[in-house]
Amino acid sequence: MSQSPSRKLPPAPLEYLRRWPIQLSLVVVAIFLYAPLLTMMLFSFNDDRSITQWSGFSLKYYKQAFQNESLIIAFMNSLTIAFFSTLISLVVGAMAAIVLWRFRFGGKTLFDGTMAVPIVVPEICLGVGMLVFFAKVLPWPQGLPWPLNLGAIIIAHVSFSFPFVAVVVRARLGSFNRELEEAAKDLGASDFRALMDVVIPHIQPSLIAGALLAFTLSLDDFVITFFTAGPDTVTFPVKVYSMVRFSVTPEVNAASTILIVVTVLLTFLALKFQGSSALTAGHDGGAGEKK
Repeated sequence: MSQSPSRKLPPAPLEYLRRWPIQLSLVVVAIFLYAPLLTMMLFSFNDDRSITQWSGFSLKYYKQAFQNESLIIAFMNSLTIAFFSTLISLVVGAMAAIVLWRFRFGGKTLFDGTMAVPIVVPEICLGVGMLVFFAKVLPWPQGLPWPLNLGAIIIAHVSFSFPFVAVVVRARLGSFNRELEEAAKDLGASDFRALMDVVIPHIQPSLIAGALLAFTLSLDDFVITFFTAGPDTVTFPVKVYSMVRFSVTPEVNAASTILIVVTVLLTFLALKFQGSSALTAGHDGGAGEKK
């Protein structure tokens, strides 16, 4: 006897997402994670300065945020730091990924492990380390013109951004066919031309994804920036924190909403360009290494 087409079949043993306990848990986790952010974004449009009572829709606090000169300067500082740190992190991270993928050398395991330190070490530890470094080892000159006065923060951001670029690029290199590079060399291309004409086009999506990821990490970083910034180098997250210390107003909510929207858009673009290449990380079986 055949089943009716309209009758819903029970979930198969491995179809976990069709089981109501799993669906309920996902909904609860989503509410727990995103309800505070959505509430803050909603109250950024509140007509009243109160953050607990809704009195009407208004865009006046966004207008105040865009007219706040110190907030605009802080945002420009964040954009400048993110831009330069992204450029440097992209070059250093891509070079490190290619070296680890292609060559065998003494201390490679140690070097590979060291690359992961900025990713796994708590930011507060990196911040304190950067504070000691720029206070005792490499004191950054004060009173330099903009954007040279942002140099210490840029160096600090590069130190924790380029490992993320290296991870993304190395994942993409895991799917590269070395025969293409060898064919280019057989046709007369030098190592540099083979790299630029064959390898770089293959890893271009990961370069874009890594750059967007590094830009996002730098743009919304607070802890490390807080320890390395001077009195004349306030960034957007640090400025928002200083505003919150006095009171949480809709203007603070508006500024935070702007940062969240920019961060989410950049993260979405990074994930779109990266695709599923990260799934191949660590599964190249060492085929990319030069014997």
